[in-house]
Amino acid sequence: MKRLRPPRRGIALTAALMMATTGLAACGGSSSSGSGPAHLTWYINPDIGNADASKGGQATLAKECSQASGGKYDIKVQLLPNDASQQRIQLLRRLAGGDKTMDLMSVDPAFVSEFAAAGYFAPVPKDMIKEFKEDRVQSAIDASTYDGKLMSVPFWSNTQLLWYKKSVAKKAGLDMSKPVTWDQLIKAAQTSKTEIGVQAKLYEGYAVWINALVAGAGGKIVKNPNATYENIKLGLDSAAGKDAARIIKKVATTGVGGPAMGSSTETESLNLFISKKGGFLVNWPYTYGAYTGKDKSDVAATMYPQTVDGKKARPPYGGIQLAVGKDSQHTDLAYQAAACITNTKHQADYMAKAGNPASRKASYETAEVKKAFPNGIAAKIRASLDAAEARPLSPYWGDISTAIQQQFSPPSSVTQKTPAKAQSFILDVLNGKALL
Repeated sequence: MKRLRPPRRGIALTAALMMATTGLAACGGSSSSGSGPAHLTWYINPDIGNADASKGGQATLAKECSQASGGKYDIKVQLLPNDASQQRIQLLRRLAGGDKTMDLMSVDPAFVSEFAAAGYFAPVPKDMIKEFKEDRVQSAIDASTYDGKLMSVPFWSNTQLLWYKKSVAKKAGLDMSKPVTWDQLIKAAQTSKTEIGVQAKLYEGYAVWINALVAGAGGKIVKNPNATYENIKLGLDSAAGKDAARIIKKVATTGVGGPAMGSSTETESLNLFISKKGGFLVNWPYTYGAYTGKDKSDVAATMYPQTVDGKKARPPYGGIQLAVGKDSQHTDLAYQAAACITNTKHQADYMAKAGNPASRKASYETAEVKKAFPNGIAAKIRASLDAAEARPLSPYWGDISTAIQQQFSPPSSVTQKTPAKAQSFILDVLNGKALL
């Protein structure tokens, strides 16, 4: 596997230095003594839809797979921060420091390429590659692949839907059985005097929205994601980038994004949607299970809005990939555990109980998933995953994302010049001429 040299900012080096100052290296061993089970540590992201392990979260999967191993291993979970960017930093610190407890990691797909390029993942066993690709949605396989090789295991595959209140859409005259554009959505919110929940805080979720808008207009933020930083080609300074900027500006300046749009994450945008002012929302599938309003029967979902009328929407792709650290002392057992965690039954259980969509296609046909996501929502999630666009699978996405967030913040300041300024700034950052 080729290794890409990081930008002069030195992502891996920075992580290693941070490790040295925070003392995170190799804290706690993952090996077992005697003849008992091997102790595996699984660093998990918070289960947004349902953090309670008794309701089917990752801690429940860890317990069930430990029992199913017949005493070969025992999985203990360690909770990562809620924010994806902070998850990246903590994982990088540990991986760069050679932490031997990195047996299993729940990794945001946006950072798989970065970690893989640095050589931080233990290779997927050749005899398990077919199993880990079987029955998976293609977007999940793509997100688990770097330089043509499967580097992580598809766990759950997220995508955003357009959530709406049927009464509001009807009042605004929107036909939700047909594709809806962002312009139509903004007009509908204005007509119905309601608001649209979006994610526009300076964090990874904002980059997710920007990437989906650019992709929906037929563009790509990074044209050659496998390139080294000296040869990388960006596509923000384009018609697609300007389409994205126009929509963000319009949502912000018309007021339909709510009074605190610039500090809105998934949680705040969901709360806005639940409120009396909420009419529409772009958010992940956990929305349905987390909706606490008394009018839940009024809630429905459809495909993500189109950036440009007539061009198919490219909903955000998210989710989590399972990876094994290169310094784990139990790589074979860790991959066996990953196979258990991602089998069809556990995928369906996790989707139904925790609210996070499966990467396995068969899970969407189970009765429990259809019950958890009724009224055709499960089918909408499955269709959306086929259309979803991942964030650029570049080793430098962490820096690119942060630079985009900074240049597009606050949303009300975005202009038609913002994409070009952002592109220039990203290139300066990657080449060591500017700092984030």
